[in-house]
Amino acid sequence: MFGAARTRTLLGPVDPARNAAVAPPLVSARELIDSAGTTDMVVRRRRVHPTRRMVLAAGTLAVAAGAVAVLRPFDRPASDGPGGLGDAAGLVLVPVAYQFDADPPDAGPQLRALASKIKDAAYDHRGGRYMYHHTKLWGDPVMSSADGRHHVAYAGESKVWQAADGTGSQINTQLEPQYPDQESQDYWRRRLDSGPAVAGNSAPAMIPLPPMELTPPPPDASGLRELLKVEYGPGAASKEVSTLYSRYVVSRATRAEILRVLADVPGFRWRGKVTDRAGRDGVAVTFDDREHDAQSLLIFNPTTGELLAHELLTLSPVRISSYQVILDAAWTDRVG
Repeated sequence: MFGAARTRTLLGPVDPARNAAVAPPLVSARELIDSAGTTDMVVRRRRVHPTRRMVLAAGTLAVAAGAVAVLRPFDRPASDGPGGLGDAAGLVLVPVAYQFDADPPDAGPQLRALASKIKDAAYDHRGGRYMYHHTKLWGDPVMSSADGRHHVAYAGESKVWQAADGTGSQINTQLEPQYPDQESQDYWRRRLDSGPAVAGNSAPAMIPLPPMELTPPPPDASGLRELLKVEYGPGAASKEVSTLYSRYVVSRATRAEILRVLADVPGFRWRGKVTDRAGRDGVAVTFDDREHDAQSLLIFNPTTGELLAHELLTLSPVRISSYQVILDAAWTDRVG
């Protein structure tokens, strides 16, 4: 039931093909299994003209049995503090409110201005043996019924401690599936009850990480342009920025240079102030890929320039997206 991006997230740094481009499968492994008994489920992406974007966010609505969530409209993501994803049980579907929703300006000047004024992050004057990252990923894969009416999005959480030689440990936790409506929940729960265990049924295990070569991101603009694959456009650059921040503890100087490199990539639009899925205030840029009816979103900390979140949204009426939040990044000498 895992897509390529989610599989890479679960494998983390031990994935030997982490930087390789892998085309999405036409049919998921789970669907191939299910197809033996039924023919009414497919993975489907609809091609439609973009309208107002929406994402899944933490909120209120308790649900019974099965550790699953029903989503409904709400005003704003709930938050239980920095890194929190809400006090209440359940999840809701909410619009991300952009400061510049219609006719957003070019992002270049704003990114350069942000690069010139960012301050130290909490980890900038600290050290340790391990780079620590705490991330959560929603919406990979997204499954749809054959008629396109019922949808489910999978989610996972990862905590990684990794030394400069690649060794360390990782903990992966499966989170509750998410649904945009009651019909989708009813439809998919009947089909998923016999599938993978839902979150909470077993304690996540600590996975040892083997040695591997880790090369810190280059501090100079030319090296970062190559690393971020900016020659392939804003969509590729967005993905590589997300990968970089999920793997390394990025210094202040490099964070500033990343912003300057992105400022020179044509296509990014400035969205201004936003609130990310963890309830944190940030500033955002987007790239609309009209050819593929998709949008890339990057949310940065307005004080330190750190990446808070990355979303890859397929523009469809359901608005279930692949969305990652980086809840913490730090240097530490302890694992666990």
